[in-house]
Amino acid sequence: MHRVELTTAAPASLPMNGIWPTIRSYIFWQHERGTLHYDIMVTLILIFVFLSPRVINFNDKPISRSPHPTELTVTTDAEGRLSYQIAASAIDPGDDASVRDQLLRIIEPISGAVTIVSYEAVFDEKGADGKGADGKGKVQSYKVLARRQ
Repeated sequence: MHRVELTTAAPASLPMNGIWPTIRSYIFWQHERGTLHYDIMVTLILIFVFLSPRVINFNDKPISRSPHPTELTVTTDAEGRLSYQIAASAIDPGDDASVRDQLLRIIEPISGAVTIVSYEAVFDEKGADGKGADGKGKVQSYKVLARRQ
């Protein structure tokens, strides 16, 4: 009587046969909670979540804008023009072009691209003409009329 034994062990030349089913089970999430393989999967996910922003540039940083240094009041009229009241402390005195540039730098981060239609200085209580008894007036704020482009 001859006896024959059958074995189901894989030959030694195929070590990858045990790895691919494990990888497949990780991809399809086939392990129960509390098992070693489940803990390994969760650990790999956590490593990806916490370390990938350091390695991968997702370009998701917020746009850096300087904080607005003044209080600004904005109103609109029926024609779509915007009226701004800007404190004089935010504007350095200068010629017309310099003042317009400074006003635009304050207005554009809030309202986008605008064109200044006109602006006027609002003086303190010394008089409607901006001059008191001593002939001097102090600019308190600027009223700016602008239109969106």
